[in-house]
Amino acid sequence: MDRTILHCDLNAFYASVECLYRPELKEVPMAVGGDAENRRGIILAKNELAKRCGVVTAETIWQARRKCPALVIVGPHFDRYRKYSRLVNTIYYRFTDKVEPFGIDESWLDVTGSLHLFGSGRQIADRIREMVRSELGLTISVGVSFNKVFAKLGSDYRKPDATTVIERDNYRSIVYPLPVSDLLFVGKAATGILARLGVRTIGQLAECNRELLAVRLGKMGEKIHDYANGIDFSPVEAAGASHEAKSVGNGITFRRNLVGLDDITAGVGVLADMVATRLRKQALQCRTVQVTIRDPGFKTISRQRQLERPTCLAKEIEAAAIAIIEGAWHLEKPIRMLTITGLQLVGQDYLEQPSLFDAAGDQQRDKLARLEETVDAIRERYGRDSIAFGAGAGADLGLGRGPGGK
Repeated sequence: MDRTILHCDLNAFYASVECLYRPELKEVPMAVGGDAENRRGIILAKNELAKRCGVVTAETIWQARRKCPALVIVGPHFDRYRKYSRLVNTIYYRFTDKVEPFGIDESWLDVTGSLHLFGSGRQIADRIREMVRSELGLTISVGVSFNKVFAKLGSDYRKPDATTVIERDNYRSIVYPLPVSDLLFVGKAATGILARLGVRTIGQLAECNRELLAVRLGKMGEKIHDYANGIDFSPVEAAGASHEAKSVGNGITFRRNLVGLDDITAGVGVLADMVATRLRKQALQCRTVQVTIRDPGFKTISRQRQLERPTCLAKEIEAAAIAIIEGAWHLEKPIRMLTITGLQLVGQDYLEQPSLFDAAGDQQRDKLARLEETVDAIRERYGRDSIAFGAGAGADLGLGRGPGGK
């Protein structure tokens, strides 16, 4: 028996939340972005009126204003977005406990066990859309399908405020004409490789030789071939399942050995960024940072450092890792491989006793959190490589593409 999977995607989420606080913004082209006076500020979200003017997410504010001189820029308020994300997911939990967030504005729901209570997948999707609209003043688009990949394609298919059902008897007519870049996990680099093979649509990917895809794209080539053919058995994780993780870590064997503080900082910066991004994605924080170091002779050491307070911020993880290395390693000795791991994981709602004497530090921490959440938002839309990590961007260390996590 097929599962019934929903993918719920909040429409223009950041912009829509801002309009709840300032209803007059609904009547003008507006976007959420950085400092309006900073020509290099980035567009994070836009409303429908701005979209009609050609404004796109992740372009600079000055580019957007060339297209739309009347564009109103509103600064981001991530505390508001987190609040409404929790409220929306609370509505989802009325229908199933199998709710898996995919970023702040998207979630998968497995409603297979709820069909006898609430009706078909389409009926549940339409009911959720009505509840979100009436209770919160927001709109969502919902894809309904027999797997997670096609459900996500469905939520992207029609916007805003729409339900799209992709079933076994219609998925070829809906999915196959779509560009291959619409498929989950097909990023810019894979799209370029597939284009050179003459593969530009999902239908062409489905018909492509699987062995050829494996040669060109490795295991990911086989996986996206399965996806294009409707083969995806990945489960929707039940509420709280992500908190069962014992650790979150990433490691790199570098193209050349790290020697000296500058090299080490470049490598640590990229790894800390990867770990922090994954922690935030899973709504987790770590209370301990572990660093594993391997030299060219394959001698390996591992050291840990407990943090003063839990964190999911790259800069704090980086600082802890650098402190560990400075205390355990001679900086001029070559390093072949580094792994950074967050341990003693707790949820993002875990509260430490606040300091009465470090209000300035807390303000700086909030500012850093907003910055890293902004980067997350851009990467969710345009891929991890859309923003290069500054310290490692020019280093000849093999840092251009992120490795798999541990």
